[in-house]
Amino acid sequence: MRNPIAVLAAASLSLLAAPSYAWEPTKPVEIVVAAGAGGASDQMARMMQAAIQKNNLMKQPIVVSLKGGASGAEGLMYMKTSPGDANKVLIAYSLIYMLPLSAKIPFNWRELTPISVMALDEFVLWDNTTLPYKTTKEFIDAAKKADPMFKMGGTGSKREDHVLTVFIEKKTGAKFAYLPYKSGGEAATQLVGNHTASNVNNPSENLEVWRAGQVRALCVFSKERMQYKTKVTETMSWNDIPTCKEQGLDVSYQMLRAMFLPGGVKPEEAAFYTDLFKKVTQTAEYKDYMEKQALKPVFLTGKDMLKFLEEDDALNKSLMTEAGFVAQ
Repeated sequence: MRNPIAVLAAASLSLLAAPSYAWEPTKPVEIVVAAGAGGASDQMARMMQAAIQKNNLMKQPIVVSLKGGASGAEGLMYMKTSPGDANKVLIAYSLIYMLPLSAKIPFNWRELTPISVMALDEFVLWDNTTLPYKTTKEFIDAAKKADPMFKMGGTGSKREDHVLTVFIEKKTGAKFAYLPYKSGGEAATQLVGNHTASNVNNPSENLEVWRAGQVRALCVFSKERMQYKTKVTETMSWNDIPTCKEQGLDVSYQMLRAMFLPGGVKPEEAAFYTDLFKKVTQTAEYKDYMEKQALKPVFLTGKDMLKFLEEDDALNKSLMTEAGFVAQ
């Protein structure tokens, strides 16, 4: 019989040994961002780049490639026209559903290779702290009576912020003048300057102005409160923000943050990236980023990811159709 101590020792050594893969990149890998510099996708891509490099998770370097032209169509088509190229990986968000519907570009996420869902991004209804409306009900009641209409700022047209605004209108009867801006940062600046009455920015986009006491978080468009209980302002944590449903506004929406390879890649290439991004979620950089940006940590692959994508696609199509944003 073999010595059991020797067997255990060998097993321990094998766990510590660097993993061997059936395939590994042999040249730099692009993380493709279908958005502009400084936005949430760019920030997350650079966090992942840092996590991979600092923790030596891959031998080859990672390069962040910004392809936000034509409202992100540049990045989507870049991936579509790179079949079999396992050195390109897209960091995707709801653009993959919405842009083909609103702009009729010849793109379908099913043409790519889904690798993993990495997180879910929240949306919050914000107003300016100089306004007297301290609850969602007070704000909505005032919006119903407002003449002229309250101005709602958001990122882009016929996108997440615009869709959410339409659904607030449909649920409440209030009407808003929606003003599209180039970024969540610009929408935040306009709210602070009282050029708009509200926005539905992601937590990270209004973080600094919330911390500075310039904007008020009325509710989060989620089925449950955000999990983070560390104080962000002098009095509130992300967890202290009520859900919109708690406040009588039954609207919920979260945005995926997911990784895709081009179509036509080999199974061993997809397996490498699935393992790589799983390791990213275990790093201090990822965990710190999730809390600072108030993202919901999620990791889905394989059949679970496909089920999520199909359901999320159907939801976004339904929202876009009801809002009247689907191009004919």
